Amino acid sequence: MECATQKISKSNIELVIIEKNITNHNNQKSTSLMVTKRSLIRSLTSILKKLHAGYFRISLSFGGQALLWKTLIDPTNDTSKSRHVLSMFPSSVFIVLWSMSLFILAFLSLLYLLRCLFFFKMVKEEFLHHVGVNYLFAPWISWFLLLQSAPFIAPKTITYLILWWVFTVPVVVLDVKIYGQWFTKGKRSFLTTVANPTSHLSVIGNLVGAQAAAEMGWKESAVCLFSLGMVHYLVLFVTLYQRLSGGDRLPALLRPVFFLFFAAPSVASLAWESIVGDFDTLSKMLFFLSLFLFMSLVYMIHSLINFF
Repeated sequence: MECATQKISKSNIELVIIEKNITNHNNQKSTSLMVTKRSLIRSLTSILKKLHAGYFRISLSFGGQALLWKTLIDPTNDTSKSRHVLSMFPSSVFIVLWSMSLFILAFLSLLYLLRCLFFFKMVKEEFLHHVGVNYLFAPWISWFLLLQSAPFIAPKTITYLILWWVFTVPVVVLDVKIYGQWFTKGKRSFLTTVANPTSHLSVIGNLVGAQAAAEMGWKESAVCLFSLGMVHYLVLFVTLYQRLSGGDRLPALLRPVFFLFFAAPSVASLAWESIVGDFDTLSKMLFFLSLFLFMSLVYMIHSLINFF
């Protein structure tokens, strides 16, 4: 009897010890999971606080490269040797580049959407800033570039049409906001005081939308967006080239946006070529203007390097 009681008590002690070990192990697991969750939330919060619309410059560059590769590999009536060599570029590279561009743009858009949900005040401050509001055009320009270079969406399909409307409406709303403040607000919102090189992004947004509309065959919509963009560009051209009023208010990290000076006329050249269906005199004039501005910027950088 004593032996039996000793065995029972030993087994009870062993069960209690095992249960305590399991409980401690579960507590350690839950604690480590809580610590991991908190660290993830903290890191995500810090990323969302630092994120701004200027990061969409990454998707802009990738989208432009994807559209360039599609243009090079597409069949054409040009029978020159150089065009034949360019058309031999592998299409698999284009698919990889376009997929990478789509992933980057979708990832940045998701992060910025979370920023809008959790840090709306910061987004509002960016919307009211004279430089930040122009970068809000960058995601929509990126989506337009990916739409035009998409390998599986034809221009004259209902999917293309719906996506064009989805991307065009925010651009027009931002146009109304920017143009409206010039007419209704005080001197602080005059174009001469808020204009800066990033203002070209609003022009490019209209021109890229016009090019996408022209590929659908919507000539009137394309001309409408093209006229909005070009009128804005003419006013900007005169304002910025008189005194470069916004140049001294740009942070040092944003100085490369001066290269947007030749981006607007070059995109306008392509947009007008899509509208009329031919690289006519106006397209050539815009192209040579962009080439001249590019050479001017290169000369300016070369002079600065020699000076220092």
